[in-house]
Amino acid sequence: MVYDNLVPFSFTKNGIFYFERRVPTDLLRHYDTRKISYSLRTRSAQVATTRARRAADQLDEYWYYLRCKDAELPGKHRLRMTSSSAQAAPEVAIGDAVLLSEAVSIYLKQKGHGRPVTFHRAAERSCGYVIDVAGDKDLRGYTKKDANAFRDALIKRGLSGSSITRIFGTVRSVTNFAASEAGVSFNNPFSGVYFDRQAGVQEREPLVGEVIDTVQAECVSLDDDLRWLVALVSDTGMRLAEATGLALTDLVVEGDCKKVIIREHPWRRLKTAGSSREIPLVGKALWAAQRIHFHAAGQVHAFPRYNRGQLTNANSASAALNKWLKPMVPTGCTMHSFRHSLRDRLRAVECPSDIVDQLGGWQTDGVGHAYGRGYPLEVLAKWMRKLV
Repeated sequence: MVYDNLVPFSFTKNGIFYFERRVPTDLLRHYDTRKISYSLRTRSAQVATTRARRAADQLDEYWYYLRCKDAELPGKHRLRMTSSSAQAAPEVAIGDAVLLSEAVSIYLKQKGHGRPVTFHRAAERSCGYVIDVAGDKDLRGYTKKDANAFRDALIKRGLSGSSITRIFGTVRSVTNFAASEAGVSFNNPFSGVYFDRQAGVQEREPLVGEVIDTVQAECVSLDDDLRWLVALVSDTGMRLAEATGLALTDLVVEGDCKKVIIREHPWRRLKTAGSSREIPLVGKALWAAQRIHFHAAGQVHAFPRYNRGQLTNANSASAALNKWLKPMVPTGCTMHSFRHSLRDRLRAVECPSDIVDQLGGWQTDGVGHAYGRGYPLEVLAKWMRKLV
């Protein structure tokens, strides 16, 4: 048995946290023991802290009630001792309940390290929506009725099917993970909730060649860091967050095969494991990379403007660039449209689909794609050069 100084009123035994608190001397006549001790049924210090504090608060409230009950009050003999007043004592329900708000804290503490602020906000916001609709309950207290009401509230807010899908996915991830950490059996009511996943979803249109040429010409004319970012994305099909978070050394502009290396950095994670890749630099993407190196002054980041804090601020880049693009592109097109266009441009030159997937970092189907290291850069460069 080891007493834990970090978790209040607790000790550990075989890795399991236990609650322990002495009964106050003046209240011993109400108990048949001098000490309240029981298992908190968790190995997690954070879960144990939450449960121990809740138990201590409940005991304090109940002990306050007992002391008031025993006090010699003037006129006490005139009090109505009815069944309702007899039930006025606060209920001391000490157990292994995990509130949804606590589940969010558990989830972010364990899985939030090194993740962008958007990851934290998504978990807090999505579960906050649930609390707004159904209250902050023990995870096992939520019902399918609560989940359906949550869905209806999201639809009423005008959210698209894809947004609702994302929010429900986050809520399921948080609740399933927290329940597992706490050792709680949990049949998740937020699974299998029906809604139209295509409602309000707009097709992302690719950009045609003439529009890409116009945008690239403007980039060359203005010749600044924002336009270098647009040009780099336009002929590589990178996600904007991937490009914004590049290190200067990720842009290789010397040697026979010039390329951009897309890899994780402490300031920017990648969307999927397959997102880590190399793309040959051609056309205006090569021009942009060369301009970035020409103007670099001992900087770590290719785009310092969007990497002034600990994490890449791709949202700021998206807002600024989409605003600039809007007058030049069809309605509904954004910076992400360059990524859709790359796939169409590669199809137009009859590029094999697995090379297309490798260049874009898209998920591929089939067991065979998991073997080998993919096509060499020289082969990728042959197909990329066909685009310009």
